[in-house]
Amino acid sequence: MRTLLSFIACLWFNQAVFAQTGSDKPNIVVFIADDAGWRDFGCYGNPAIRTPNIDQLAADGIRFTNVFLPTPQCSPTRTSLLTGQFAHTLRTEDLHTPLDVSEKTVAHHLGEAGYYTALLGKSHIGKEATAQFDYFNAGKENPRGQDLATALDNAGEQPIFAWFAFFDPHRSYQPNTIANPHDLEEVVVPPYLADTPETRQDLAMYYDEINRMDSVIGASLALLEDRSRRENTVVIFMSDNGKPFTRAKGTLYDEGIKTPFIVNWPARIAEARVNSNLLTTLRLAPTVLDIAGVDKPQKMFAESMASLFTEGNSVADEYVYGERNWHDCDEHMRSVRSDSFKLIVNSYIELPHGTAADLAGSPSHQSLLRLKEKGELNEVQSLVFQVPRPAIELYDVINDPFELNNLAFRSEYRPIIREHYGALQQWMKETNDFPPHFRRRYDNTDRVTGAMFLGDPPEMYAPLPEKQK
Repeated sequence: MRTLLSFIACLWFNQAVFAQTGSDKPNIVVFIADDAGWRDFGCYGNPAIRTPNIDQLAADGIRFTNVFLPTPQCSPTRTSLLTGQFAHTLRTEDLHTPLDVSEKTVAHHLGEAGYYTALLGKSHIGKEATAQFDYFNAGKENPRGQDLATALDNAGEQPIFAWFAFFDPHRSYQPNTIANPHDLEEVVVPPYLADTPETRQDLAMYYDEINRMDSVIGASLALLEDRSRRENTVVIFMSDNGKPFTRAKGTLYDEGIKTPFIVNWPARIAEARVNSNLLTTLRLAPTVLDIAGVDKPQKMFAESMASLFTEGNSVADEYVYGERNWHDCDEHMRSVRSDSFKLIVNSYIELPHGTAADLAGSPSHQSLLRLKEKGELNEVQSLVFQVPRPAIELYDVINDPFELNNLAFRSEYRPIIREHYGALQQWMKETNDFPPHFRRRYDNTDRVTGAMFLGDPPEMYAPLPEKQK
């Protein structure tokens, strides 16, 4: 009887909330940071960083604490978020790979349903996908506060979907980005970085860019309020991957693929709450469509989680999956995470983990390299340079949140390895993932130092078997 009543309530909910038409449909604004770690906001526990507007979104909405991206890289993640598919199913698994003209984003589907759609700021999804938006402002004239006002003017009485894509806090960093820079002594240095003055300065400037992004969010929310659009606007805040530091961005550790995720909707979310359900951001695209009353295309792999916004029900994933492919250096890494454990499978174990070029020149990475040369790195700081790498990594993410203690060599964890590896293999099969020997792409940078190789880039891809295309 309880199940039947829940089913009836769900039907009523979908009809009453999401089957709206015309101007009654909610506006949807997705603020997406560029390289912001999930820990680096006041509402997520960072005591030093100043993010008052993001914190207020959480204080008046839902703060999700267990949401995961499908990749730790910019363009693969963005194509995935906007289509509801995995990067390898789209063949956008490598950095800078544009979305194919045949693939439709949520902007296309919402446009057909009467929404005015705007991409504000960073695209990184290719010209064909960008063209599916009614309005695109790359932010060249206003790089920190992309032109939401013009988008609202253009929309008129139409409901609006705005993909508000920041450039902050992507590298490179400059001092005095904000009027009151963060204090070097107060920054939180994670255990996998060296606690040096250079690292602290690097982190402080990263904090400054997050604070600048926060101020733009505050101004954007005020603009929506001034236009009488705020009450029925669903605001979502998230990031495209982890912080741009060694052993974070570009990795399949939680530091690379876990995202802040905040939903604020004054018209529907009456009470603030925290949700700890394990969730994949593959749910974002079907959720946005669900909110707008648009049916989910069959191509999307996940289901909507919109009912969590107003009913707080038990929508959750048993497992979430991640992939890392080419990003300056080639990789074939896959991960599966449950509530308690993370399994990572590395294919190129004879090589050190590839470090992205934008991270490698950073003061924090240079600090690690200097200590490495002197033989003064501790065990945790040395992990990213480990060669050979373990083929399998297993972490207890509850008791080891930075994933520093690999349990894969301990016999008592073999049942957990088998369970997670079986789930990973099933996912790879169901999503038509390619095995590592089917393609190998050349590195453009040194894996340890991140230095760029000189000369023209080599051939991009080895031939791919027809059945995998």
